[in-house]
Amino acid sequence: MSDDTMSDDTMSDDTGSDDPKIEEIQFDDLKPAAPPVKGERIAKWLARAGVASRRDIEKLIEERVVRLNNAVVTQPATFVAPGDLVQVRGKLVDPPAAARLWRYHKPAGLVTTHRDPEGRATVFEKLPPGMPRVVSVGRLDLTSEGLLLLTNDGGLARLLELPAYGWVRRYRVRVFGRPDEDALKRLAQGVTVKGVRYGSIEAGLDSVKGDNCWLTVALKEGRNREIRKVMEYLGLRVSRLIRVAHGPFQLGNLDRGEVSEVPRKVLREQLPQAAL
Repeated sequence: MSDDTMSDDTMSDDTGSDDPKIEEIQFDDLKPAAPPVKGERIAKWLARAGVASRRDIEKLIEERVVRLNNAVVTQPATFVAPGDLVQVRGKLVDPPAAARLWRYHKPAGLVTTHRDPEGRATVFEKLPPGMPRVVSVGRLDLTSEGLLLLTNDGGLARLLELPAYGWVRRYRVRVFGRPDEDALKRLAQGVTVKGVRYGSIEAGLDSVKGDNCWLTVALKEGRNREIRKVMEYLGLRVSRLIRVAHGPFQLGNLDRGEVSEVPRKVLREQLPQAAL
């Protein structure tokens, strides 16, 4: 009997409260931690917010006038996460809004820049009241007029400016002189002017009045003063240049200086790859 009692006592000791307990494994604890939110590069973020182009923003960073959460930004490879505060020249920048696009009938005599060192009037100074800060999709030079696309999203502007996007830009061009129609047709093969190679240009004669002619010109690249330089190469002087279409968007019956927003539905239909 005593042996039986001893056995009971031993069993009681084996299950005593002093024995270590095995913790139940929580499998959720074994999952890797979610990576921190990296955000968006600050130059792209500011461009989408309509502050300036990425190239100009990189210059602002070099000037040390951009701050992220009150710390000076010194590298373009700095990321903005949701909730971060961004300032440019001491002014708080609102997060990028939904991308919007406007058609603008640019008059001659305005430069397509936000600040002109020569003090000339700019496109952006002449926009109607109530417009948000916008950037242009490409440019029209001082004496050129017609359709200029504007957007509040610098990233969208950059996308639409890429030659790979393939948008055709159409112009009505008045020239002084009588063009050689065969020479105009040969422009479709591209042309080299003063060492610069220009891509295919479609050009056709529309009408002749005295020493002046009206041409229709279409191109994809749209380099600086390309049409004027090519026409000069053909012995023609451009006296008026009007952009009438940029991709699927038309100048239409917009009055000079008038702005018209592209409906969001149309924007999505025309720019499906922009993920608007």
